Amino acid sequence: MRQAVALAYSKNPVPVVIAKGDDDLAWRMIEEANKHGVFISEDPQLLALLSRLNVDQEIPEELYTTVAVVLSWVYWLKGMRPGDEKFDTNNAVES
Repeated sequence: MRQAVALAYSKNPVPVVIAKGDDDLAWRMIEEANKHGVFISEDPQLLALLSRLNVDQEIPEELYTTVAVVLSWVYWLKGMRPGDEKFDTNNAVES
């Protein structure tokens, strides 16, 4: 089974789950992310934790550090600096 969870951080003080899905929906989410240049992190443990959250739910405080590592990876790949996320919505996690 394939799963995907998408996070947004650009307009929120804390990353928020904006979409999640299993099987066909997960594949469609991944295809759309790829089509739009959204970076994808494959982290089964993080996915298991994020998939417990509801859409539109902020990530819990205990995931701040883990998600910050993923976001720092996205910053690095895109040549961004902290604060630039206010102008970018291309963040995703999947497995």
